[in-house]
Amino acid sequence: MTQLIQANFKSSGSSGAVLITRPEPGATATAARLAARGHRSIIAPFLVIEPLAVRPCPAVAACLITSANAAAAIPPHVPVFAVGNATAARARKTTTAPVHSADGDAVSLAALVIQACRPQDGPLLLLSGASQGLPLAATLRAAGFRVIRRIAYRAAAPGTFPAAAAAAIAAGEIAAALFYSPETARNFVRLLPPALIPGLARIRALSLSPAITQALGALGWREAQSAPHPSQESLLSML
Repeated sequence: MTQLIQANFKSSGSSGAVLITRPEPGATATAARLAARGHRSIIAPFLVIEPLAVRPCPAVAACLITSANAAAAIPPHVPVFAVGNATAARARKTTTAPVHSADGDAVSLAALVIQACRPQDGPLLLLSGASQGLPLAATLRAAGFRVIRRIAYRAAAPGTFPAAAAAAIAAGEIAAALFYSPETARNFVRLLPPALIPGLARIRALSLSPAITQALGALGWREAQSAPHPSQESLLSML
C-alpha cells in the first residue's frame, strides 16, 4: 500500500520527499528512520513479498540469508550468517542462535562463511528468494561446501505504478528515490508511465549497489548514484 509519511524538515535538510521503493516491512522501517532525520517519505513498494513454507532439510551447520525477508524461515538453534546488519537484526528477532553479519553484499557473505566455517562441519542452508542466492551458492560449492538452497519467499511486482508515487513525481514533489534491489529497479522501469519520464530530471536515484543503478537504465535522472557501501546507513547518508 502506498502511503505518505510527513515530518518537519531539519533546517539544513533538502526540500522534497523521498520515494521508498522497497517492499514491506522494510519500507515502513526505512520511513521511520527518514522521519527521525527530518525527511518526508512516500512509500511505494515495487515488490510484494509472500512468505513460503520451506521444505524440511537434513541437519545443517549454519543458515545463510541474503535478505531479511527470509528471516522467518530460519531453523531454530542453527548459527546464522546474514548479508548485512539490517538483515542480521531481523534474524535476531527470530532465533536465539548466534547471528553473524557480513556487513556488505553476497561477496562479503561468502568470504565470511569461508573464513568461519569448514566444509567438513556439515552442509549449509541458504534461504533466499526464487531468483536470488545462485552466485553465492556457486561460490561456496566451489570452495568445497555442500549448500542446500530453499526458497523462503516469493517476490511479485505490483500490477501498476503506485498512484501516489505517480502523482508526486508529476507534481515535482520527489527529491530522491531509494532503490534496494535490482528487482525493484526493473519493476520501476517497466511500470513507469512514459508521461512521468520528464519528471525524473528533478529526482536523484540512489541505489544500494552499482548493479541496481545499472538496472535503472538511462531514464534522465537528475543523478543516478550508488552507495559507497552496500548498507542502508550508507545509502541514507547520501540524502
